[in-house]
Amino acid sequence: MTYATQAMLMKRFGERTLIWLTDRADEPTGVMDADLIAQELGNTDAVINGYVGNRYRLPLEPVPELVIDLALVIAIYKLHVQSPEKKIMDDYDRAMGTLVDIAKGTVKLEAAGIEPASSGASGVQFIDRERPLSPESMRGFI
Repeated sequence: MTYATQAMLMKRFGERTLIWLTDRADEPTGVMDADLIAQELGNTDAVINGYVGNRYRLPLEPVPELVIDLALVIAIYKLHVQSPEKKIMDDYDRAMGTLVDIAKGTVKLEAAGIEPASSGASGVQFIDRERPLSPESMRGFI
């Protein structure tokens, strides 16, 4: 299961853009390469999972809208062979920054989280020995 689909990419960026980015034949065919798109969508999922996997159970189910948006932005960036236009680069930089924030915990997703690792201690421990500094032992000093 991928976070974004070819249909989502087509809806957001248009069929012509996807054909332009994926038709890499010596003699252009005018057809988008669905295998290349699927490969980059898989790579995009791996990037996202690498950032969110320490905080959330994978695969994310249901997929939060923010993750779908991040997947679309990252995938379209990855489909560029040459340097993409400024907006695509800026969107990609913001998406990666958001993934860093998710990994840090400053951006939260509507998804099932992972329990933090336990230290093995089971709560607060009390020691029942006498306190070394008490009003009685400090008599004459205070």
